[in-house]
Amino acid sequence: MIEVRNAQKRYGRHTAVKDISFSVGKGEVVGFLGPNGAGKTTTLRMLTGYLPPSSGTISIAGYDIFSQSVDARKHIGYMPENVPLYDDMRVREYLRYRAALKGLKGSMLRTYVNEAMDLCALQHVRRKMIKTLSKGYRQRVGLADALVAKPDLLILDEPTNGLDPNQIRQIRSLIKRLGEKHTILISTHILSEVEMICDHVIIVDEGIVKASGKPDELVATMRAAGKVTVELKAEVDEVKEAIEGLDKVKKVIVEEPDCDWNKFSVLVESGTDARSRIAKLTMAKGWPMRTLYRHQATLEDIFVEMTRKD
Repeated sequence: MIEVRNAQKRYGRHTAVKDISFSVGKGEVVGFLGPNGAGKTTTLRMLTGYLPPSSGTISIAGYDIFSQSVDARKHIGYMPENVPLYDDMRVREYLRYRAALKGLKGSMLRTYVNEAMDLCALQHVRRKMIKTLSKGYRQRVGLADALVAKPDLLILDEPTNGLDPNQIRQIRSLIKRLGEKHTILISTHILSEVEMICDHVIIVDEGIVKASGKPDELVATMRAAGKVTVELKAEVDEVKEAIEGLDKVKKVIVEEPDCDWNKFSVLVESGTDARSRIAKLTMAKGWPMRTLYRHQATLEDIFVEMTRKD
């Protein structure tokens, strides 16, 4: 559905996107992640035809986004980060106007607009002026606009930006349903949302792709230390020295105690699990223990690992 090969975008001497290559298959839901200034929004604008690449190629559904722009755009539904809506129009009026711009006419236009409003739960506000809508409903209108022509591909830039937790859950649920029928590329800073929605992740930084794959595959390639937490009733310095002497242990960090229980974070080599060795040590020393668990890596850990500057 999306093929990007060595795409660059330069503004004079400044290079916003250095050299990006990736592909998105039909039916995939892909998270497009990166820190501020990484080139995400510029890349999305190139994908949607708003900006031409300075070099490289981008194709949507087999059509070159530059030389076959009209054909490529017919397959795209784009929701930008700040949805540009006409405040002095009613919801249904606005969506009918947008549908007409996208080439829909007559009964097809009416049917598609009604289906988009049904999908985004907008029917009960269809006669309201857009300027009276809450942030959550404005986002829904923007999403309905992206959906109204039934494109194969949805490109969503920060779709939950500025929403409260309840609104985020509603939009997340809607995106998951849309993923059953559409290819979706979603850019967001809420990494927990990506973990729940996406089956593939692309991480960009400094204008290049730093990592691409399924979240669990990326965890397996992390070079950062693993982490085990243990709570003991024992003298702090003795525990720290003994655990640091275990195989594969890199560092022991003393955390804030909880009453009489001392808490330690044990950093271990990537891909190892020190829990059994720590358990044997505490039994041999006779230290009372109430907590021993291993922290599972998350998408946030992957993101920090791939984009940190040290």
